[in-house]
Amino acid sequence: MDAERDAAAKQAALEAVLDGIGPAAVAVSGGVDSLTLAALAHRRAPGRIAMYHAVSPAVPEAATRRVRDMARAEGWSLTVIDAGEFAREDYRANPVNRCYHCKTSLYAALRAATDAQILSGANTDDLGDYRPGLDAAREHGVRHPYVEAGIGKPALRAIARRLGLGDIAELPAAPCLSSRVETGIRIEAGALAAIDAAERYIARLLQPRTVRCRVRAGAVVVELDGAALDALDDGSRAAVLAQVSRLFPQAPAIAIAPYRTGSAFLLAGRA
Repeated sequence: MDAERDAAAKQAALEAVLDGIGPAAVAVSGGVDSLTLAALAHRRAPGRIAMYHAVSPAVPEAATRRVRDMARAEGWSLTVIDAGEFAREDYRANPVNRCYHCKTSLYAALRAATDAQILSGANTDDLGDYRPGLDAAREHGVRHPYVEAGIGKPALRAIARRLGLGDIAELPAAPCLSSRVETGIRIEAGALAAIDAAERYIARLLQPRTVRCRVRAGAVVVELDGAALDALDDGSRAAVLAQVSRLFPQAPAIAIAPYRTGSAFLLAGRA
C-alpha cells in the first residue's frame, strides 16, 4: 500500500507539472520513459499534446513500431521525422560527446516542425551520468517533466503500471544503436543494421533480459545479463558466435561477455 501511495503521489506531482505547460511536443523514442510521459500527457490534455518520433539508422525498427502501435491505441497525434543526425560529421565521427550532436540535431528538427514546448523523458536517474544530450536540451529550451517532478526510473515504471500500459512498464533500457559503437569508431548505418539484427536474433534465441552487441576496435562483443549468460549452453553459444560472425565478417574477433552499462563508451584519455 505504501508503494501504491508513493506511486500515486509521484503521478500527481507529474500531472501538476504537465498541467502547468501549454501546448507541448513530446519527443517519443520508444522507451518506457517517453512512452509513459506521452501517455499521461495525452490523457491529461489530448488537445494540446502532440508526439514526435525521430527515425534514423540508429533507431531500432522495434522502437518505431512500438511508438506507432501505441499512437494508434491511445489516439495520439504522431509525427514521424528524420532528425538528420547522419548528415552531421561531428555525430558520425563518434566523439565522446556524440549524444550532444545527436540531440542538437533532434531538437533543431523538432523546433522546425513545431512551436510547442518540447518535452523529453529524461528522469532524475539520468542526472548522475555523463549526459551531453542534456546540454543540447538546455540550449533548445527543452523541459524534462520527470526531473521537475523529482521522478526516477522506478517511480516512472510504477506510473506506467498505474496507467495500465502493460509490457511497456517492464521494457528494459534500450539506448540508441550508436551507443553500442566504441567511442572514436565512425558511426556507419550498415554496422548499426548489423547490430540490430544480431540483437534481434539473440533475443529470439535466448530471451535474455538484456543483450548488447558492442562494436569495439578489437572485437565485436555480445554482452548478456547474468541469468542469460549462466543459461548459455554450448549449442547456443556456438549459434550466437556463428550468427554474429556472419553479420560482422570483417570483425577481428567475436566474444561473449557479461553486460556492463556503457561499456562501449570511452571518456577522452581513458582506455
